[in-house]
Amino acid sequence: MANTRQARKRAVQSERRRQKNASQRSMVRTHIKRVIKAISTGDHSAAMAEFRVAQRVIDRIADKSAYDKNRAARTKSRLNARIKALAA
Repeated sequence: MANTRQARKRAVQSERRRQKNASQRSMVRTHIKRVIKAISTGDHSAAMAEFRVAQRVIDRIADKSAYDKNRAARTKSRLNARIKALAA
């Protein structure tokens, strides 16, 4: 346990930040799952609609550093490739 006032405050801030980041990462994963589900149904227009929403969420969370920028780019690229393969 933190002994000084400053250390206690940092512990509280860290926990608050950890919970918020975990929530945001969970939201990203949910949107990714929605895109994958739309792809698995074979509906290209639904997959594209879900991808557009997911893309905005992924970028927003990556800008806040709760999700790594390279990981975000890689995820979007892979999802887009799967959607393109669906159209072909």
